[in-house]
Amino acid sequence: MKKLKMSESYAGYLMVLPAIVIICAVALWPVVRSFWYSMFDLRLNHPAKSAVYLSYKLDMEKYVDTRFYVEGTLKELKENTAGHKGVEAAAVEQQLGTLHNQLMQSEAIASRYEPVKQLLDDFKPVSDATLRYVDLSREKARLYLNTIAEVTERLQALSTAENDAADQAVELMEEFRLSIMQPNFIGFGNYRYYLEELKVHNGKPGRLGMALLNTFYFTISSVFLELVLGLAIALLINKSFRGRGLVRAAILVPWAIPTAVSALMWKFLYDGQTGVVAKFCDMIGLVENPGILLTTRMGSMLSIIFADVWKTTPYMALLLLAGLQTIPVQLYEVGQVDGATKLQRFFKITLPLLKPTILVALLFRTLDAFRVFDLVFVLTGGGPANATETISVYAYKTMFAQMNFGRGATLSIVVFICITLISIGYVKILGADVLKDQAE
Repeated sequence: MKKLKMSESYAGYLMVLPAIVIICAVALWPVVRSFWYSMFDLRLNHPAKSAVYLSYKLDMEKYVDTRFYVEGTLKELKENTAGHKGVEAAAVEQQLGTLHNQLMQSEAIASRYEPVKQLLDDFKPVSDATLRYVDLSREKARLYLNTIAEVTERLQALSTAENDAADQAVELMEEFRLSIMQPNFIGFGNYRYYLEELKVHNGKPGRLGMALLNTFYFTISSVFLELVLGLAIALLINKSFRGRGLVRAAILVPWAIPTAVSALMWKFLYDGQTGVVAKFCDMIGLVENPGILLTTRMGSMLSIIFADVWKTTPYMALLLLAGLQTIPVQLYEVGQVDGATKLQRFFKITLPLLKPTILVALLFRTLDAFRVFDLVFVLTGGGPANATETISVYAYKTMFAQMNFGRGATLSIVVFICITLISIGYVKILGADVLKDQAE
């Protein structure tokens, strides 16, 4: 019997194993990759930090190409410089030659030098990464960088207003320096950077702190309004009346519109010159002038919340309607016979039995609202002056506008942590009561 139970247990684990693997592959693997990238100073607009480097590498294409121009520039510099400066120019040439010879002692560099040179002579790019990049030891890379720094100082001393060759040589030294790809692993440096942005300076939080405040304000306000309005609509369309099917279909229209289209539509409606909503708000005295809906901090935030509530309340109502239809009608009949009023039946029957559905609806909408991007990006772009910038918009700007993938990945991890804490909070606070009620 004991062996039978153990075999059944193993069989159960084997049955759920594919699901666990899929969850890890689909849900956790992107998070792991984002965390890995967040440990690097990864910037696609920086040639030396456009990829993950754990060790020093020499860009053979840049090194060979730069060396060709350096040789010609130093030759010109020696010919046009006399006396002590001429001797110094020759010494610089010799120092760079010594550095080149030290590099060529490496078999990996020596074997790649001529093929790379041949490609460059034929005006072809070095597209093969194994040919272009060579690993360097820390000691050799430091020697290389220190030598280039010393040569740069010596060339700067030779630079004069009439000596263009010396200035060109100094600029080429910078190209030499950039041919070394330094390790861009910074550990938790990106996280320390954003911790500083959470601090309050001169009474104002940093950009990340403001983005989180905007996100939480938007999430709490919109989800609360959507829950109240969605519950009211669900109670209404749950009743039997003529034309109920048409009303249900009409209510779902805002939710069916794509968010980007909806945001663009509301952007025209909020426009201070031609917007119907802006004009109406001005006529009834809700705003001082119709132009403040998208140009002020409070006006733009309230405009975004209203647009989100208009679009997503039908989704909340649909979820709550599904929960209402699972409540037996006999319970209301018994309550009515016992003399319970409509309000008492709502709080004693509807809300307790609807609690699991409310949990699911709140969880889905809170997570969706916290990750809001397209509505804010299309409607305000995070403006004015980052007044409506949410954490997702901030991450998008960092990753794709600034091309800083390291810090963008860090912000995505911040979003993941917040989403996880919100989910745990919902399960702990509301889920515990639900499970207790079901057990009873």
